Amino acid sequence: MAHIKLPEFEDMSPAIQDKARPILEKTGKLGEIFKLLAIDEKVYFATDVMIQKYLLDETSLSYDIKESIALLISVENGCKMCVDVHKGIAKMLGLSDERIEEVLQGVDAIHTSDEEKALLNFCIKASKKDNYKVLKEDIDALKDMGYSDTQIIEAVAITGYFNYINTLSNVFALGL
Repeated sequence: MAHIKLPEFEDMSPAIQDKARPILEKTGKLGEIFKLLAIDEKVYFATDVMIQKYLLDETSLSYDIKESIALLISVENGCKMCVDVHKGIAKMLGLSDERIEEVLQGVDAIHTSDEEKALLNFCIKASKKDNYKVLKEDIDALKDMGYSDTQIIEAVAITGYFNYINTLSNVFALGL
């Protein structure tokens, strides 16, 4: 049970209800993270833009890599709710059960290129409290492997997003 009272649909602002209605009609329920964000309209809409632009829109990184980052960072942060949600999303986006299980076992277990493993390990390093220790050489190594500045920024933005959303979920005990 969440550490704070989460609003029900009828308690949400009309603008958030407009966003929630299609979810309710399609799935019959709203997730706890949706309800938590709905407490503050500014937080909800800022987060919604991040979800759209980082995860749902087609970007310079494949959905496979983006969902791998989502799962890896959520595992690192001990966010069971986000791991469970993104296992489902990853499957919906076409990741095989085998790939999802590999990701959940950690970067070394993933059957992929050394370049992709390097990017995923970089994201884990970027997710840590001591991410100020990331050096120019770390970024240059990714560039030498063929990653563009845009791809590296996007990967770090997705990493930061999951640190943010995992923090909200963990602090307020969502999904427990």
